[in-house]
Amino acid sequence: MADRLEPPKKPLGPSTMSVHGGEPRQKPAHALTTPIVQTATYTWANSQELKDYFDGKIDERIDYGRYGNPTQKIAESKLAALEGAADCLLFASGMGAMTTVLYALLSRGTHVVITDDSYRRTRQFLNAMLRRYGIEISTVPAGDYEALEDAIKPTTRVLVSESPTNPYNRILDLERFGAIGRKHRVKTVIDATFATPYNVRPLDWGVDLVMHSASKYLGGHNDLLAGAVLGSRDLLGGIRSLQATTGAIVDPFAAYLLVRGLKTFALRMERQNQSAQAIAEYLATHPRVERVHYPGLPSHPGHDIAKQQMRGFGGVVSFEVRGDLDAASRVVDACTIPYIEQPAIMSFYELTTEERLQVGIKDNLIRYAVGIEDADDLIADLAQALDRAFAES
Repeated sequence: MADRLEPPKKPLGPSTMSVHGGEPRQKPAHALTTPIVQTATYTWANSQELKDYFDGKIDERIDYGRYGNPTQKIAESKLAALEGAADCLLFASGMGAMTTVLYALLSRGTHVVITDDSYRRTRQFLNAMLRRYGIEISTVPAGDYEALEDAIKPTTRVLVSESPTNPYNRILDLERFGAIGRKHRVKTVIDATFATPYNVRPLDWGVDLVMHSASKYLGGHNDLLAGAVLGSRDLLGGIRSLQATTGAIVDPFAAYLLVRGLKTFALRMERQNQSAQAIAEYLATHPRVERVHYPGLPSHPGHDIAKQQMRGFGGVVSFEVRGDLDAASRVVDACTIPYIEQPAIMSFYELTTEERLQVGIKDNLIRYAVGIEDADDLIADLAQALDRAFAES
């Protein structure tokens, strides 16, 4: 009689994965929680152990802090489990992750295509820095897949985009994006910071590399800086080698904070998704709000694609008030619970109004990063802020 096959295991739920995913059952020093291994260097039992390590006979060792740390490796395993990735590499910041990836994949004479609504600092790095090293950059309109494909050249090595975008929450068709990359044999890179692996896993849709600023939703407490890149072991191998040289590494304490923050990751995202949806729906009917940019609303141009590829629509709601720069500032200042942002005087303050409009940033735009507070309280606070702001005008 043939051996009976074991039934496939049911995948763990997102909260169970957040708590236990990627962490060994038996942790160092028999600790219940992953400990902070605060060291720069490591010791060896004897010279033979060191030789065996460099001969590849010992895998689970680290020889210097710039090449890794036990706390970091557990954080990476945890993120890889949540993202459904074969490998993960942590960095000192999200930009540290993005710049190292681009340095690893590009060289003099090569070409990269980026969508025009990708993170501002990523676009600045490409256009202001990499052009100096003989790398060609093409910028195409977000959502124009024909323009994206037409921009590809024989020298193209990477396609870069973001979904949802900051601050307008534009949604990329990840499956189509990945298919274009495979058709032309170029790597695809997605910044999925706003989505998080709770809401979408770009690797499942055929994207090669996914990036995160772990300082945001992954850490969840505004107390750490870190970045992550996830993908296949082959792709991350070259990136890891470059990181070991350039040194854009995460410190053990930040890695520990990330592991701690991820324990409540699924719970936080579920609440933030629900609250952001409620806030977006409230703002969409408010007489002092011109437009709301949230993919959970049917009015959002990316709503249908978002429904297909996302579990939830994220915790950022961007909206335009009826009025000018000062009107938006009064709304921001009148809020008493959250700390919200007006992009025109935060990230883009050094630009004139005309220059801001050229890059799509309106003076009356507000970006609201929703937390885990009760949605009713946040909506009531927004209501009084809008009333006060326009009563003062």
